[in-house]
Amino acid sequence: MMFLALREFKHAKFRFLLISCIMILISLLVLFVTGLAKGLSFDNASSIESMKANYIVLQKDSDKRLSHSTLNNENLNEVQQYISEKNATPLGIQMTTIMKDGESKKIDASFFAIDTNEFLQPKVIEGRMINNGTKSEVVVDASLKDDGIRLGDKIIDQISGKEFQVVGFTENQSFSHTPVIHLNFNEWTMIFNANQGFNAIALNTKSDHAKNLEEKIVGIEVIQKDEALKGIPGYKEEQGSLYMMIIFLFIIGAFVLAVFFYVITIQKINQFGVLKAIGSKTSYLAKNIVSQVLVLTVASLILSSLLTYGLSKILPNSMPFVYNLQLVVGCSLLFLVVALIGSLLSLYRITKIDAVEAIGRAN
Repeated sequence: MMFLALREFKHAKFRFLLISCIMILISLLVLFVTGLAKGLSFDNASSIESMKANYIVLQKDSDKRLSHSTLNNENLNEVQQYISEKNATPLGIQMTTIMKDGESKKIDASFFAIDTNEFLQPKVIEGRMINNGTKSEVVVDASLKDDGIRLGDKIIDQISGKEFQVVGFTENQSFSHTPVIHLNFNEWTMIFNANQGFNAIALNTKSDHAKNLEEKIVGIEVIQKDEALKGIPGYKEEQGSLYMMIIFLFIIGAFVLAVFFYVITIQKINQFGVLKAIGSKTSYLAKNIVSQVLVLTVASLILSSLLTYGLSKILPNSMPFVYNLQLVVGCSLLFLVVALIGSLLSLYRITKIDAVEAIGRAN
């Protein structure tokens, strides 16, 4: 099967080199856009994705949006009658603008109010974690280091004028493309109206327990964490646009490969006719086409994966990009399937070759 394919590679180096270049560029573009989509998704919602919760309780008719929901301690007490206190904890979210003390540069950020004794406590990579009794202290996402904020610095909330000291840094904590600032509920109620309550109740429980809450408690809805991600402003629209681009890239890739291999097949009809006349089976010729597609696609994917990895290392931190083994393997397998689908037109043409007619044309 590979003998004929390798002979053709050797005989028509430039032709197959051009095809390989096209495949490398298409697969590189697919991997890059997919990595960008994953990166934007992570930058938009990593704080929610990294939560240990699997369900979120929101106010009924909040359109599954955290920002549209308002709950209070009465709602929390009702939920905790059915879900243990250690598996149900409140979450307050508020978009804000901060400034480093002594500087005029404004930085968009998000406040996350949590019970620091419960499972929403983020992992601190530098400094220390706050507790429920901490006053005027916060832990912030490490991305704020790019804005010049360091341990011990003081930041000022533009909405309330409240001043906080940064005592710790977390990682992968962003919401709606802004770094997350974690604080306790004592500080939350001082910044905002104490009667405002909070936005949601995070649950870490079994699905049947979570779903039963809607039947037992009036005025709430329970959604999966993935549904809460889609309710983040701009998340659904952003991801929809990027994945539509990816789908079109795969479709374009299939058409381009189909045309390339079909043209090559047409050019070799006489040769295929001779091979059929001397006893070569259609299946043998079809395997030759498939093997060529596989070799070119695999080689192109390896090179494009290496190029994408190189690009991921030189991209600025301000451009969110995710490059991991799962992304590369997933896209590569899908692209391999698309390439094989693109070769079906050539395989169909081979089955229709008549040896006598092809030899006659050759003469």
